[in-house]
Amino acid sequence: MTDHKPPAGDEPPVGVLDTLRATPATVRYLLGGVLVNQLGAFVQTFLVLYLTHRGMSDGTAGLALGAYSLGTVFGTVLGGEITHRLGPRTTIVVAMTGSAPLVAVLPLLARPGLLAPLLAAVALAGLFAQAYRPAASVLLSDLMPERYQVMAFSMMRIALNTGAALAPLIAAGVILLDWDLLFWLDGATTLVYALLAHRLLPRRAVPERAPKERAVRRTGGRAAYAAMLRDRAYLAYLASVMLGTVAYVQSSISLPLEIVHDGYPTGLYSAVLTASSVVLITCELKITAYITRIPTYLAVGAGHLVNSAGLAVYGLAVHSGAFVLFGAVLAVSGLMIAGPSMFAHPATFPDGQKARYLATMQAAAGLASAAGPLLGVVLWNGLGAGFWVLMALVNGLAGVLAVAGIKRRADRQAATGAAGTAPEAVGGAA
Repeated sequence: MTDHKPPAGDEPPVGVLDTLRATPATVRYLLGGVLVNQLGAFVQTFLVLYLTHRGMSDGTAGLALGAYSLGTVFGTVLGGEITHRLGPRTTIVVAMTGSAPLVAVLPLLARPGLLAPLLAAVALAGLFAQAYRPAASVLLSDLMPERYQVMAFSMMRIALNTGAALAPLIAAGVILLDWDLLFWLDGATTLVYALLAHRLLPRRAVPERAPKERAVRRTGGRAAYAAMLRDRAYLAYLASVMLGTVAYVQSSISLPLEIVHDGYPTGLYSAVLTASSVVLITCELKITAYITRIPTYLAVGAGHLVNSAGLAVYGLAVHSGAFVLFGAVLAVSGLMIAGPSMFAHPATFPDGQKARYLATMQAAAGLASAAGPLLGVVLWNGLGAGFWVLMALVNGLAGVLAVAGIKRRADRQAATGAAGTAPEAVGGAA
């Protein structure tokens, strides 16, 4: 593996069609399950609306959403530990089987006098719902040929984003029939994913480990996390994930406020969502094929730069709605350039460690996703158009930290030979 462009005579650059042909059937099943699950993932998006529809106060609905978000943070960490100990397939099956009844029972608990059971069920639903994510990422990394690793994570992002784009459209039709049906359908799709995982995913994704790697797998959780805390390069990467996520969520929290404040119709925000989804779903895999030809840290740095430019352009929205659309295209382009490499980076750690590294990254993103909306609204109200300049700077700092963390690890691998004779590649896992 190498962190540089392959010299003449080496394997040709990774392409989209090459990747699709090289994708094993088990990876297709895995990504199909992720898509099915995401198509029915309605709880986090519609929980507040549902609870207020059932007559609960805004404060109670917000508290329930907070409980769900807190559950997702703990769920990713727990999912990483279970994956490390029991394996990816078992983790996915257990997480999805546990999530299904918790989600389906929410309509029965959404009534006065049942606040404590409701909050407990919502928190546990968030925990189980996200516990599968580290397992799915580990399985994807294990099953996909090494040179297609980042392309594989790009495909997972596309599956997640396709589901996220289509789910509200499905929900809009379901709500017309019955609000409760929304959560029953969510539970049903979760159960379908559990059945697909049990039936189609392999019990063991990779061959038996070498003795040295088995020793790494037996490392206790306390020692593993202590080593992670001493890894400055990875801590810089985690800080980047958190700052970048705080900036990212403003496109769905503060941007609608900006559009309404500047006097534009709400249809403009719908156009932004549609354009962003179409561009990301149709273009990300092709863009990823190009970024796998350059060093990881350059792809990550360039993506954050483009994304920051898009956030800054939102500050010009007061002059013309065209700046909102232009900013959205820039922002999603930056995500496509940096996102796959950022998403795949924890999977470049050795097999005995990567479940925990993936879980920690996803927990950091979940924590930032929970705190970002509140922080964004407060700052947007106080700074006005200057808020978008601040978010561009925050995202830029995230890019600097990501470049520093990823490049430092690559340089360290090159110096110690931990991943062979060369540093981490954009398109491969260490």
